[in-house]
Amino acid sequence: MQLSRRIRQGLLNLRVTRGHKDPALRLQVTNRSRETILADFVDVAGNGASRRKGLLGREGLGPGQGLWIVPCEAVHTFGMRFPIDDVYLDRSKRIMKVQTGLPPWRLSVCVLAHSVIELPSGTVRRSQCVPGDILEFTSSILAVDSGEQGE
Repeated sequence: MQLSRRIRQGLLNLRVTRGHKDPALRLQVTNRSRETILADFVDVAGNGASRRKGLLGREGLGPGQGLWIVPCEAVHTFGMRFPIDDVYLDRSKRIMKVQTGLPPWRLSVCVLAHSVIELPSGTVRRSQCVPGDILEFTSSILAVDSGEQGE
């Protein structure tokens, strides 16, 4: 599946995130300050419905997965079944706050944040992220399963 040049550039510049519904597109998030990878496949929740749903209904996040909620300055884990790490960012993609191991039925807030990345619990510790670090987002196009196997 081909994405238009305009959409691809918009995502790389992080200007076009609202209403994006292409399941084959994911973002890779790298901590440029520490040269570590936070996540390989981050979905974008950039419209009202996707931001409200967040991770609700999922059984968990696999290694390398995440959800970037834009805009967002607070998250909750009410109704969730697993703990998460939160990384709050400003508009320049600088880490403002990290919340590790947020268990179900809790609330986390960073009033001055522009967005938040929800990650599997333990990701922040493994990637050594701290406030002040700069993150970089790049596109990670997944192959779409066409239903043909082993030919």
